[in-house]
Amino acid sequence: MSRPMVSAALWGGCPKKAMTLALAGPLALAIPLALLMPAKAQTLAPGQSPAPAPSEILRPQQVRALPGQLDRTLLVNDNNPEVVKGPGILLSTFNGKGRGQAAAHLNQPLEGSFELFSHHIFAGSGPKAASTLWLGVLVGNRSDKPVVLRIPSGASWLSQPDAPFLPLPGQLEHDGSSVYSGPGGRVAGDLLAGAPRPPTLPSSLTLAPQATDLLVSLPIPVQGLDPLLNGRTLQVRFESDGPVSLATLASIGDTAPSKEQWLALLDGELSEKEHAPSPKGSGGPIIYSRVSGVQVGRLWKARLTDPGSQHLSIGDQPISWPIASLQRGSFGTGQVQSAPLKVFYPNTAWEAHGNYGVEYDLDLPLRNNGKQPQQLAIALESPLKSDRAEGGLRFKTPPGKPIFFRGTVEVRGLDGAPGRRFFHLVLRQGEQAPPLGTVGLAPGEQRNLRLRLIIPADITPVQVLSVYPVTPVSPSPPGAPVKQSGN
Repeated sequence: MSRPMVSAALWGGCPKKAMTLALAGPLALAIPLALLMPAKAQTLAPGQSPAPAPSEILRPQQVRALPGQLDRTLLVNDNNPEVVKGPGILLSTFNGKGRGQAAAHLNQPLEGSFELFSHHIFAGSGPKAASTLWLGVLVGNRSDKPVVLRIPSGASWLSQPDAPFLPLPGQLEHDGSSVYSGPGGRVAGDLLAGAPRPPTLPSSLTLAPQATDLLVSLPIPVQGLDPLLNGRTLQVRFESDGPVSLATLASIGDTAPSKEQWLALLDGELSEKEHAPSPKGSGGPIIYSRVSGVQVGRLWKARLTDPGSQHLSIGDQPISWPIASLQRGSFGTGQVQSAPLKVFYPNTAWEAHGNYGVEYDLDLPLRNNGKQPQQLAIALESPLKSDRAEGGLRFKTPPGKPIFFRGTVEVRGLDGAPGRRFFHLVLRQGEQAPPLGTVGLAPGEQRNLRLRLIIPADITPVQVLSVYPVTPVSPSPPGAPVKQSGN
């Protein structure tokens, strides 16, 4: 593997932002910067043995492209800059004609069903570093008729005090909204479980012809925190009976801005963006950057079956499907699931890498085609990222320390309690995760399994959904010959 080349990239979990590096080598891995720093000396108690060095294993199996595709619903993806340093327009779909800075507006009408995903951090800035960053959302009527904007669901949480990054175990079953670590995971879990809409969000808003109104003004306070660092995730689902515009804006101060002050900001400057991406299709290390635009797709719904069949049968090897696969991270399937962007700002991501805020709704119609009873396990796992077909997936034993996924998944159809069940997962780099549960099938028996998740704001893709026999195939050491599985 070639020497890694340093470049700023996309992911790092809150509250402390981490930079990542992209490798120019054949696997094109994205790895946290901390992994390339000198390791701290290990302190051992008398008689204690040093921890074994992590080893890499290859699990022989099939890796298939995920069936289905994203829907056509528009999602306003407001994630660049992640760290907001001053007041201004974060993202605007308003028409820029006649406004102070036309280039600050994407001029994209929104109508029918659409969503907003917004995730930002404030680290204190300006003369009063302990002031509050305010996140404002404006909506405007583009037509000459009144427009009713309904808000069927939504969620918003702060890192502090609402959803701190707690050191949770790898798997915890819960009621859908009571276990979380970080605001991205809590927001996604609330939407998945159908939690009540927060009181800060109205159920509907009627906009007069050509009028603009303030939907919500939310604080990101840092006063009293050490360090001065806080974050907020906001995700809202809308239904509009006419064309509207939407904008997210930032303001810094001790009190919430008035509606008039928010409207004045809409004629101001665009916020400074972070991490210009690598040109699409370029070679060498890749800088993914973060998204600031309107993407096409908020839901990936699929039925996972064998080719040419109405059912899914598992043999003696696992089968996995990538979740939120992206450029240089398809595990040899060639499938990039990142949502395309209808409009976006210069020097921001050109695809919705990671699919933050996107819902996956997956049906697995399992069938035992054998003559013996079969027990299958289902898991969400975090293999080492690769773009090559390698005859299987590579994992680390033990897993790396960086957390690549933390959030809730919903499963239906498991043994014991086949109804709706929620599991909060913490997956580390290269981790073969324990199963969410099992499904026992008699010969010829069929049973439907369903898994849902919403990609939280603070993950590092790519994860996989795996189904495998309970007596697993033995992993192979790196370099061992394996039979190449079909995709």
